[in-house]
Parts: sequence; structure tokens; C-alpha cells
Amino acid sequence: MKMIIDCMGGDNAPLEMLKGVIDAKAELGGEYLLVGRKETLEAVARENGLDISGFEILHAETVITMEDDSMAFREKKDSSMTLALRALANGEGDAMVSCGNTGTLFAGASLTVRRIKGVHRAALAAVLPFNPPVLLLDCGANVTVQPEFLPQFAAMGSAYMKALYGLENPRVGLLNNGGEEHKGTPLQTEAYQLLKNCPDIRFVGNVEGNQVPFGACDVLVADGYTGNVLLKTMEGMGKLFMTRMKGIFYASLISKLAALTVKKSFMQFKKDMDVKEHGGSPILGLRKPVIKAHGSSDARAFKNAIRQAMRFAESGATETIERLLGTEAPAGKE
Repeated sequence: MKMIIDCMGGDNAPLEMLKGVIDAKAELGGEYLLVGRKETLEAVARENGLDISGFEILHAETVITMEDDSMAFREKKDSSMTLALRALANGEGDAMVSCGNTGTLFAGASLTVRRIKGVHRAALAAVLPFNPPVLLLDCGANVTVQPEFLPQFAAMGSAYMKALYGLENPRVGLLNNGGEEHKGTPLQTEAYQLLKNCPDIRFVGNVEGNQVPFGACDVLVADGYTGNVLLKTMEGMGKLFMTRMKGIFYASLISKLAALTVKKSFMQFKKDMDVKEHGGSPILGLRKPVIKAHGSSDARAFKNAIRQAMRFAESGATETIERLLGTEAPAGKE
């Protein structure tokens, strides 16, 4: 298994990326192609006592920044992200991981690695850390979609959850503002009918936002705008909850003593809710696995993103999606 790593994308590049790769190799094994400015990678490794002598490095002269537009990969042909995507497309590795600009990575992956034949749009997915976990897609890449895209999102999400989480027949919900069949905008009402009549997925109907954490479905489909609002709201509420709980536990001597009795359970809950434990977001519908790690990833988060990329590549989820959708589908509006 060979991972292609964009070492220059993200807020903490390249130091945390290098640390994450070294930790991943020690824990997970595998081969790695590091893509980035060679002299910078070597200098950062040397200054921080990191040994990267055993890693292959592909030199990239430039970097795609968070301020670049989604088509920057066409202009910056020698950037770390562009070269990493090209290497994946050319078969130089099994999967790619990047913390870089989400819009550029999504566009670049769609047009360089390319979508599976028959897939209208690739989708950015996110694992919501509930018990059981919920896969949300799209969570920000496709701000506007056509109704016919959502059954494909459902099929791709179902294949991913079956392959990586062992769910034999994942339940699919449509994110909406009510449970009734007629609720929502024309997008939701049309998508509902398509999903209801799709034989390859287990559609359980509309799912409201307040039902998501309580096991209403295993795969939740939405347009990227709505999905991203839900994702960011949940991330914010998670941070608020942890902050408030910490304040309660440290409010007095008695509460501090009480906190000791639940410390183990609380720390496990904190770990379960930590986005760093879940690595990153897979882009589903591509010919090869691409993982978008969080822009602020530290070494632990990046190592877990690499773990997720390996699991994705080994799972056969891409091949399953290709079997389900890999025919010439009617063209949706782009």
C-alpha cells in the first residue's frame, strides 16, 4: 500500500504532516510519496529532529493556498496538491491525503483523478461521531445539486459504510425540515421520490437535524450547502458542550472531586467526539481514494487521515461504487 501525501497544504504544514507520516509509517506500515518543496521538507525535518531519509520525495515548487480559487490547480501546475493528484491518477500510489484548500482539492481530484463513469458528481463525505456513526454527504463541495444526484450520493455512501463499517444494509435518510413526504424545497420533494423508488438503497425517509445524533439513519444525504451548515453547527455545539462541561467540573472543590469519578468516561467521550480521531473526509465517486484532512490537522489527526485513506483503498468501496453506478448515466445539469 502506497500513500501519496501533500505535505504543503493546511495551517500546520509541513511540520505536522511530516510528524503524522512518520507516526503512520511506524504504526501502520506502508510506503509513502511525500510531495512538497524538497529543501523546505528537509530543512523542517532537520530543525525538528525528524528522520525522513527513508521517504521518497517528489519536489513541488509552489503551494496552493487557502485563498486560491477552486481552479488554481490548473494555473499552479507545479504545486504540491496538483502533483500529488497527478501522481495518484498515474498510478504512482493507492490513495492521496491533503489538508489543503477544499474547493481546489475537490475540483482538482474530479478533473485529474476523474470521476467513475456514470457518476454525476463526486461528493465530499464526513463521518459524524455518533454511536452508531453517520456518514453525511455532501458536506460542502457541491453547494447546489440536482435531485438525481442524491440517489447517487446515497448509493456511494451506502457502499462506503458497508465496506468500512461493516453495515450490511445501511439506512439512508434525506436531510429535511420535516418528516412528511411533501416537506422541503423542490429539491427535497423530487429527491424523495427518486430515493423512495431506488431499489439498491434502504431509504428510511426524511430526517430532521435533531434526529441525526439519535440513530435515525446510517447515511444522510443533502446538498452541500445544507450539509455543510449541519456539519459546522454540530462541530460548534460539540466544542461548546465540552467547554461547558469543563466549566461545570472545575467550578468548585466538590465538583472537582465529582469529576474524578467520571474522568475515564468523560475522556472517552471527548475522544469519541474529537474530529482528530476521525481523520478526514473521503471524496466519494472518484476512480481512486482521496482524503481531505482538516485544515488545522496536527500530527495525530493527519496520521488518522492516512489510516482512513488506507482503509478506504483496501476496502473495495470504490469498486463497489463502480459496479453500482459505472454505466453511462443521463447527464445532469453541471
